[in-house]
Amino acid sequence: MPEFSVRSEGILLTCDPKLQVLFLEVVKTFDCTVVSGHRDEDKQNSLLHRGLSKLRWPHSLHNREPSLAVDVYPYPIDWQDRERFHYFAGFVMGAADGFKYKIRWGGDWNKDWQVRDNVFDDLGHFELIG
Repeated sequence: MPEFSVRSEGILLTCDPKLQVLFLEVVKTFDCTVVSGHRDEDKQNSLLHRGLSKLRWPHSLHNREPSLAVDVYPYPIDWQDRERFHYFAGFVMGAADGFKYKIRWGGDWNKDWQVRDNVFDDLGHFELIG
């Protein structure tokens, strides 16, 4: 059974307890790595300037304490395999539904089940909503 690295666990601890519960369950079945939880002002604005975020600090859900957003990728990460990211997101969304958690995925921002209508894809991004 897969498990998180110490690094991934540490990042996950910066997130809302619901995200912790969700991804501790996900990793039991689907190997994944946590790359971002809470972001301070410098980190958030650096990602914005590099084109890796669309929001300036403090407007991202990553900027809350605890973070209401987390970036988690299937492991090992293969940036060219978009289908794997979609498969992983479906697994995560199903697990979240099992916990009755409402989440949004960065591959379907408007939650219309259409994955090709986004202006900005953030395929490892998951956030609590509602």
